[in-house]
Amino acid sequence: MFDVHVHLFPPEVTSCIDRYTAGDPFLEQICNSKGHKFATVEDLLQEMERSGVEMAAISGFAARDQGLCRLMNDYVLDAARRYPGRLLPMAVVSPGQRGLEEEISRAVGKGAAGVGELFPWGQDFSLDGKAARRLAGFCREAALPLLLHINEIVGHDYVGKGDVSIKEAALFAAAHPEQDIIFAHLGGGLLFYELMPELRQQFQRVWYDTAAGPFLYDQAIYRVMREIGVLPRILLGSDYPLLSPLRYRRQMEKAGLTSAEIAMICGENARRLFFKI
Repeated sequence: MFDVHVHLFPPEVTSCIDRYTAGDPFLEQICNSKGHKFATVEDLLQEMERSGVEMAAISGFAARDQGLCRLMNDYVLDAARRYPGRLLPMAVVSPGQRGLEEEISRAVGKGAAGVGELFPWGQDFSLDGKAARRLAGFCREAALPLLLHINEIVGHDYVGKGDVSIKEAALFAAAHPEQDIIFAHLGGGLLFYELMPELRQQFQRVWYDTAAGPFLYDQAIYRVMREIGVLPRILLGSDYPLLSPLRYRRQMEKAGLTSAEIAMICGENARRLFFKI
């Protein structure tokens, strides 16, 4: 399996988390929420062995402060260097702050294979703003997949649920058709609109990860994905340490997906995206 959505925290950050979340309402809300878990690279490797995950795309947790993003990046870049072939580092940046291009370039120079997960609502940048256009343009030129947090705007409330709509996500994807975009959390339901032929045409390079799916959707959603025709662009994303990858695989099996379809979601699609194979 290949898990494309994993969050790690540097131990030096978690040991004095209040210092780092001061002045960042979104990060403070997430880190101080009931049941929030912090994971180190050692924790992740144990979970990967238990779950049968061969590779994981890892990132820190995106903050508004570019310096904290850099600290997060240093941790995942070092982890990937120590465990080559198992961990694929993703860079987090703060699009609304100075140093966006410089930090992405620095991270890519040390092995980063993509950017994200970024939080338009939590990091206070608009998907139709100048910062997002700069971000998409730079990622496109560097051939870097961009992972963005998009959540459903209906249903129950939870910590971290923002107000960025699927309309904004759709317009962003349409404005950047040559950019590989991963919309986390099944795109907040955006994938359902691929039943509209014009949107499917616009979304040829849009991918959706499964992060938090078991908390949001009935397992039948996997059969719906099959009917819509988007399975080739669905990626296993566990949002670890929120959930184990095994939770997602069990949902797929219970939904009645074939072994070939499960293999696509749990690894083949991600390898095609990141390694072009």
